[in-house]
Amino acid sequence: MAAWADGDVAVEASRATRLRPIEDRTNERHRRCTQAHPRGRSVTPDLIVCGLGPAGRALAHRATARGLTVIALDPAPERRWTATYAAWADELPHWLAPEAIAATVARPMAWGTRAHQLDRSYVVLDTARLQTSLSLSGARIIADRAVEISPERVTLASGRSLAAARVVDARGLTRSAARAEQTAYGVIVDAERCAGLDPLFMDWRADNGAAAGEMRSFLYAVPLDDERMLLEETCLAGRPALAGSRLRMRLHHRLGARGIPLTGAEPVEHVRFPVQGGRPGPHTFGAAGGFLHPATGYSVAAALAAADAMAAGQDVWPAAARVVHHLRGAGLRALLAMPPADLPVFFDTFFELPPAAQRAYLSGRTDLTGTVNAMRTLFAALPWRLRRRVAAATLGIPVPSRGRPGSAMMEA
Repeated sequence: MAAWADGDVAVEASRATRLRPIEDRTNERHRRCTQAHPRGRSVTPDLIVCGLGPAGRALAHRATARGLTVIALDPAPERRWTATYAAWADELPHWLAPEAIAATVARPMAWGTRAHQLDRSYVVLDTARLQTSLSLSGARIIADRAVEISPERVTLASGRSLAAARVVDARGLTRSAARAEQTAYGVIVDAERCAGLDPLFMDWRADNGAAAGEMRSFLYAVPLDDERMLLEETCLAGRPALAGSRLRMRLHHRLGARGIPLTGAEPVEHVRFPVQGGRPGPHTFGAAGGFLHPATGYSVAAALAAADAMAAGQDVWPAAARVVHHLRGAGLRALLAMPPADLPVFFDTFFELPPAAQRAYLSGRTDLTGTVNAMRTLFAALPWRLRRRVAAATLGIPVPSRGRPGSAMMEA
């Protein structure tokens, strides 16, 4: 679903707009440092941030707020973000500007085979205002591409080499056939055409025209403001994931079945990004640094919440967080191995967990106890056939299908 992905991962959007890139913009703090040096040379900056999607921009923004000297590096630093981002309201940091929130859903709905009302507030972010609110006015901005990154130095495509006390890679994840991906196809429609449609965190009902044994996808439906809604058919994870053309056909079929007309002139959002490959550590951040939840695709809120600590040079990957990261990877393996018909049953079981357990698994990046308890409770509540498959996938043991359809997420 488009709202899940970190903007510094590979998100394709048909509405993409580019502004004129800045070659090298130097802020007043940097000029003062240069003038103070007896030979006119700048002192070594505190931080270089490579990549200015939501994670990288948030890190640079919070670092300058702490008074650090920062270089923000991106091939197109003023490119406007076009993807849709969303989060659980309780995940967002206190410093985030209120105007960055475009819409709030107090209790969104989820469907497996039956309806579940989630007791947790969900927010859709205003992409343009989010980007603007993460001001880089205190940073030196360079429009160039990093080709080699080390802990204290980065080499640029132009041939320049920059040094800093610390270099952080926030460029997102590159696509690879070995990595599971999330894909989505969405349209933006007038809210009045969706009258009667509840905001949907996910809806796995089988009214999208897909055959029973085919890979599953779900409907994601959220307000963008008082006048518009994003309706998106989403492949949660696949290796390979469903193509956008397949998702488009499914979305049109589903909306037609629900009496929601389309004119063909609606703005379109395309999403494709890896959900695997992040490397937790002190010199990576955002999706590149393992902040993306591999079993859901969400990462923006986690990066925003950790930006202050990362800017301060704190350890944002204590032992508990690293274990949670591995457990989430096990959760992705379980999803990839699940037969299509069983996926709605799995989510029925998940959304019947206590709200605290749901919150721990979805958002508790450093909450090892909560994550373990949530996974244990979920496992115990699953039907036996799913417990066997989930256990085997978690341990990396192949499970024969015995004539059943292939996995719900098409693991290669």
